[in-house]
Amino acid sequence: MATATVVMAATSRAPIPAAFSATGDLRRGEQPGWRRGASGRRLRAAVPARRPFVFSPRAVSDSKSSQTCLDPDASTSVLGIILGGGAGSRLYPLTKKRAKPAVPLGANYRLIDIPVSNCLNSNVSKIYVLTQFNSASLNRHLSRAYGNNIAGYKNEGFVEVLAAQQSPENPNWFQGTADAVRSICGSLRSTMLWNILFWLEITYIVDTTILGLDPERAKELPYIASMGIYVFSKDVMLQLLREKFPSANDFGSEVIPGATEVGMRVQAYLYDGYWEDIGTIQAFYNANLGITKKPVPDFSFYDRSAPIYTQPRYLPPSKVLEADVTDSVIGEGAVIEDSLLMGADYYETENDKKVLSETGGIPIGIGKNAHIRKAIIDKNARIGENVQIINFHNVQEAVRETEGYFIKSGIVTVIKDAVIPSGTVI
Repeated sequence: MATATVVMAATSRAPIPAAFSATGDLRRGEQPGWRRGASGRRLRAAVPARRPFVFSPRAVSDSKSSQTCLDPDASTSVLGIILGGGAGSRLYPLTKKRAKPAVPLGANYRLIDIPVSNCLNSNVSKIYVLTQFNSASLNRHLSRAYGNNIAGYKNEGFVEVLAAQQSPENPNWFQGTADAVRSICGSLRSTMLWNILFWLEITYIVDTTILGLDPERAKELPYIASMGIYVFSKDVMLQLLREKFPSANDFGSEVIPGATEVGMRVQAYLYDGYWEDIGTIQAFYNANLGITKKPVPDFSFYDRSAPIYTQPRYLPPSKVLEADVTDSVIGEGAVIEDSLLMGADYYETENDKKVLSETGGIPIGIGKNAHIRKAIIDKNARIGENVQIINFHNVQEAVRETEGYFIKSGIVTVIKDAVIPSGTVI
């Protein structure tokens, strides 16, 4: 379905003049009103009379696409909070041994690199990542990728992990997006004015002309979906979480609608660029292959004005001999007929492979004469010789965890560290 996406902003004193988009651009926010839909749910609140802005936007970009910045500077006035604790059950088995934000993307990256880079490209250099579920791999990646690279001269930037923890005041783990932020408020460094939260929420069907689309474009995009990026002033956020809605667990379904009910100014910014909910195996598969499209990929990692950062690996370049490679992105792995290979976390020497061969084992990687089509091969997989992973019977859904793979939406996913014996046909 065609969907328009929105960024929400809330304040009790004045409209927030800017919001963060999913591409890392800090763009000026539209200020449409909100109304009740057919279901009776309030979709927007009337825009009240203007008051002086607390923050003011100013142009800072030399690029053709307009960008804005905050005054005072975002690096000193904005705190980014990224929620990275979800189980990611719809992405299982990719999330069997890692949190969803730690799932590899685009050969060299992890999903968490996208929101972190969006913050950094928007000059938000003070970032907390809240973790809870299966987070060892995520914590390790964040430490290696950003631990020593953010704090420039007099900048004091950081990307810091705040893990869920029990306390005398709150003996429970994070119960939702709002509860997570409320739980860690006491751990935040002082003088932060705003926060930004990245989280997927809910989709509505509405007349999208209210968001500034012309009638023809509104027909193409009849739905609005929250990108889960929220911008609050600090005082308003604390007031909502501690005083107005102390038992609310979720921003999208409880805090944001509640803020409109009590008369706060809740506004939306219409984002009309690339955005995907990579929440299912099929969406994840399509998003990765979309990177290889030509002449223009769905999403580009080569935008020098908004680079995507990640952990440097200091590995030698890939070597391709006597082969034609088209519509592919090659990192520490390869693409084989509409498939995604995530590579490995470590090397095996020739001696290691010899020992495995002599003892009937299978080395990391893909064996001779294997055929892989429309599949996702997770890290450290050991695939023997003459294996066919082609979904021969066109199965749409299958659970074969003990055999090392799942099938979802017709896409075969080989589990991390799985062993697929030689001669296997899937």
